[in-house]
Amino acid sequence: MSVLLAFAAAMLFGTGTWLLLQRRLSRIIIGVGLIGHGSNILLLTSGGGRGLPPIIGSADPTDFADPLPQALALTSIVITFGVTAFLFAVGYRSWKLTNDDIVEDDVEDRYIARRAVDAEVAEGEAAERERAIEEDRV
Repeated sequence: MSVLLAFAAAMLFGTGTWLLLQRRLSRIIIGVGLIGHGSNILLLTSGGGRGLPPIIGSADPTDFADPLPQALALTSIVITFGVTAFLFAVGYRSWKLTNDDIVEDDVEDRYIARRAVDAEVAEGEAAERERAIEEDRV
């Protein structure tokens, strides 16, 4: 059963990641939800089998259920809910302003990426020049 749950978590993570890479905000929101569900399945699967309620004096402490995966799953639910609510608010605002939910490219990001590529090219050319100068001296 745990292999099936691990496979289900992997499928949710994979599909959610694919949706996060899309340009539509509605698909991004669904992707965040799928990744949240995948993390919940993964956390609860990692907790092992069922156990007894952790009430001292009722049973052997080695038979108690581990509360840590349950606490982490609850935390994951709260975080996923908060991020989803924020993305819904951003999506609503985007729809009100542009009547579309496409996430636009930021012009500044493109400028910085182009500048980084230009710097790498310049460094490579400088290294080649230094190598040529060294070969001419020898």
